[in-house]
Amino acid sequence: MRMMIFGAGYSGQAIAAEALKAGTHVSGTTRSPEKATLLAQQGIKPFLFDGTTLSPALRQEMAEVTHLVQSIAPGAEGDSLLTLSKGDLRALFPRLEWAAYLSTVGVYGDHGGAWVTEETPCRPVSQRSVERVAAEEGWQGAAEAAGIPVAILRLSGIYGPGRNGFVNLAQGTARRLVKPGQVFNRIRVEDIGRACQFLIEHQLGGIFNITDAEPAPPQDVVTEAARLMGVEPPPEQAFETAELSAMARSFYGENKRVSNASIRNLGFEFLFLDYRVSLRQLWSDDVWKP
Repeated sequence: MRMMIFGAGYSGQAIAAEALKAGTHVSGTTRSPEKATLLAQQGIKPFLFDGTTLSPALRQEMAEVTHLVQSIAPGAEGDSLLTLSKGDLRALFPRLEWAAYLSTVGVYGDHGGAWVTEETPCRPVSQRSVERVAAEEGWQGAAEAAGIPVAILRLSGIYGPGRNGFVNLAQGTARRLVKPGQVFNRIRVEDIGRACQFLIEHQLGGIFNITDAEPAPPQDVVTEAARLMGVEPPPEQAFETAELSAMARSFYGENKRVSNASIRNLGFEFLFLDYRVSLRQLWSDDVWKP
């Protein structure tokens, strides 16, 4: 088994970690020579990729890939790999057996706080989510043409070691914004890696929500992190009057509770089913720091 992760960032490295435990040869791409060095230190064979040009060395590696993970977000021009392959995955990955596309629960749009499942129609609000829906459809079509399963992983808000409420509190950037009825969905980065490995081992394709089991108000998560840290939480602020970037404000325009029942019903077990369990582990094991 030879895995390649396009865009081996925070989530991609968690996926790589699980694959490496299973004895898989893993390669990954990054735009930065500095990040390439970090990938190599983790046992990931690094390649530079700017999203448009495939070097001869990268093409040679791709020819041997059996399991592909696309973690690079699409843009207005579409998905980079689908564009380069013109939708023919076999042209770039002749030995490919399975693929995953990392998407987002943002494709569901706003559902007024109601529960959504993989069968819920997508109603994307933001342009970035519209682009994700198009990319999902493109990957499903390309995988069908190649005769392989493709797993679409719809990820919720990602956090874990180095990226969490403790870091925000320590850096003085944590905020408790209150919008009545608002909840967000979250996922520990390690569970993304574990879910991907589960799908690989079972050769499963389809659409899967990768999220914990407790959508929760964002201010509650900050309060819990402060409690564990033994510090005072920042004061509550009304969302309506808070100064926010356009992107940050757009996140509050979508309110939904995302179900993870589909992958759990297949036998997958999340290590971190809610933010309290997760934050407690990050703090007690002292793995929260960057």
